[in-house]
Amino acid sequence: MSRKKSVNRVCLAYSGGLDTSVILRWLIEEYDCEVVAYCADVGQEEELAGLPEKAKASGAIDCVIKDLREEFVREYVFEAVRGNAIYEGVYLLGTSLARPVIAKHHIEVAKATGCDAVAHGATGKGNDQVRFELTFRALAPEIHNIAPWREWDLRSRTDCIEYAKKYDIPITSSSEKPYSMDRNMMHISYEGGILEDPWTAPDESMFILTASPENAPDEGVEMIIGFEKGYPVSIDGKELSPAALLTQLNKVAGAHGVGRVDLVENRFVGLKSRGVYETPGGTVLYAAHRALESITMDREVMHERDRQSPRFAQLIYNGFWFSPEMEVMRAMVDASQQNVTGEVRLKLYKGNVTILGRRAPNSLYSEQLVTFEEDEGAYDQADATGFINLQGLRLGAGKR
Repeated sequence: MSRKKSVNRVCLAYSGGLDTSVILRWLIEEYDCEVVAYCADVGQEEELAGLPEKAKASGAIDCVIKDLREEFVREYVFEAVRGNAIYEGVYLLGTSLARPVIAKHHIEVAKATGCDAVAHGATGKGNDQVRFELTFRALAPEIHNIAPWREWDLRSRTDCIEYAKKYDIPITSSSEKPYSMDRNMMHISYEGGILEDPWTAPDESMFILTASPENAPDEGVEMIIGFEKGYPVSIDGKELSPAALLTQLNKVAGAHGVGRVDLVENRFVGLKSRGVYETPGGTVLYAAHRALESITMDREVMHERDRQSPRFAQLIYNGFWFSPEMEVMRAMVDASQQNVTGEVRLKLYKGNVTILGRRAPNSLYSEQLVTFEEDEGAYDQADATGFINLQGLRLGAGKR
């Protein structure tokens, strides 16, 4: 059987950009199949306008748009915050967290529309191909996957533009951006183009979510963030949905220059890649959550969770959200967060997040024990002598 006859209907992850517009037509021509376009709304905003019409103009039989914003923030972003998941000490995983929820619903749309294959526009050099396809494999191993960038003979943006012209594919622009950009409710990422040189600083005009710290207001702003069992639930006492809460934090923190990161990271496929990220709201949540944990988490539980946090981040980054080890990891995180309820007061000022206070109904912090004033016998300082002697036994062994 020829490759063109191997599938009947393909569900394509579709953004309306040059790549996926070309892929849509390429699937029809190369596989002689029908194509259902699928777009996940995880906070791209204006990028979603007119997508159904554009997809059908390119040959799709249908275009399904799913609003995943609340689910994305509640079940993925907030779970990462609870687990203090930070990749290589810096990256807050905005793109990595969006891929599993997008891929999960990709499979659901494919099944609902009678597709026997799925396709995505991730390249053969990046992490996203792994994240999408591991999710496909975990949730629907019977569905065939097509990765055009690993199959076709188009090798550049110029090739894609020429292909679009050949088939009258509607594309908005033929001019090449100086970088690529990916946006969702958690962040905006920039890579490629002029950013491929790690010595070249990003141009200030590139940034969308954040003001430069130099141009941020000269007056800082204070706010109080409330948590329940590690989940962010309120700002200044007002309860908000997950998406609404993150949206508000993005706006306020971004205006004060919070959340820019520039790093060279290690991709799962083996390459080093330079990425620039704007994650204003997420940066605030991580700082506030950590501050609340300092008075609500048992010391040994916190230290054990912290030992596992890099592994948690690595699993997210590498695309193993739907894996047995992730189920174990998330159960551990959930158990660690049962007492993380309370409020954190903080200040945003010219790129900085400063913790001003924290309080919790079941705080483990005791003013009576830590005071330098009279503690009414709550702590016998003389007990420390035996404690230190026992801790030092092994240090002096064989040296006398």
